[in-house]
Amino acid sequence: MPVDWRVPLRGLLRSRTQNWPDYQRLFLIEDRSSWVIHWEMMQLADAASRSGIKTAHPFWMPHSKNQAVFYGSQFFLLAQDWITRPHRIATAYFHGKPGTGPEEFDLLYQQVVKHHEKISRLQVSHSEMEQVLLETGIAPEKVHRIPIGIQCDLFPRQTPASKQASRISLGIAEDAFVVGSFQKDGEGWGDGDEPKLIKGPDVFVQSLERIRDVVPNLHVLLSGPARGYVKKELGKLGIPFTHHSVKHYPDIHRLYAALDCYLVASRQEGGPKAVLESMSSGIPLVTTRVGQAMDMVLDGVNGFMCEVEDVDGLAERVLQVFRKSEECNPMLSEARKVAEANDYQQLDPLWQTFFDGFVEASV
Repeated sequence: MPVDWRVPLRGLLRSRTQNWPDYQRLFLIEDRSSWVIHWEMMQLADAASRSGIKTAHPFWMPHSKNQAVFYGSQFFLLAQDWITRPHRIATAYFHGKPGTGPEEFDLLYQQVVKHHEKISRLQVSHSEMEQVLLETGIAPEKVHRIPIGIQCDLFPRQTPASKQASRISLGIAEDAFVVGSFQKDGEGWGDGDEPKLIKGPDVFVQSLERIRDVVPNLHVLLSGPARGYVKKELGKLGIPFTHHSVKHYPDIHRLYAALDCYLVASRQEGGPKAVLESMSSGIPLVTTRVGQAMDMVLDGVNGFMCEVEDVDGLAERVLQVFRKSEECNPMLSEARKVAEANDYQQLDPLWQTFFDGFVEASV
């Protein structure tokens, strides 16, 4: 009869963790398909280290007990294994309002309603999602609003020299009016020909259509995967664009250096990261009232904000940047202050409160 070698192996692996003190290891579990979540988890690991908290490799999570597990994406809640894990459980929950279309948003919400006692902590990035989750019946002290932060030194304010250098490297004309969009807004991880409507790619294109005849030198700079729908629609409209992929996240600052304006046209968001990235980079931001933009952007003070699906409003704000670019300078200074206030290390006190009672600092 063959020997089942898995039993002694599991025992050996558990022996490596059995002497860990209770709740003194933090496991950070990320969605490997998303560079945004990967970067956020790296920053969270640094925040934990600054608070004296030890992180452990996810490999050891199934072989340990009575530790703390933080999931970088709320979509892990759609599985069932987390419910029976002998650990304290926390997750980020950035977006996904129930009753707004995608079935998975409803299922996620129902998981929190049903299992909120098993969940020790929830991180939300903005006030709207905070209110949505409080309606699940979860204890208010478990819900922590901590924005998706930024490392400001990676996003220096644009200068004439950096703008010129970036445009030369990207092959974009010096006299073009360049509108940026660096997010994934197509379904799946292929070409993205089917639009992911919560990201508003249709609204983005319609807004640019409104201004193309007024801004004859309009150019769109895209980054991110699955941009097929936007590229196809811009092509139909005859709006020139450049799609430049960035392999390493910190390199994206070079794309901001080429811009005149950044446009967020989403219907739902957790961030997006572009809110603080454009604010830090000195690029006028035009955004819908989504995600943490609703808590950070004051219309006409540090950026421009319109209601969701307000195509005409978004187009008019972009034209305002085009026509009065010099008048945006005071707004850009105010925007930089917002970015600096949300630098990752500035968020440490919020994370320390989050960790308190969830994972213990090592002694």
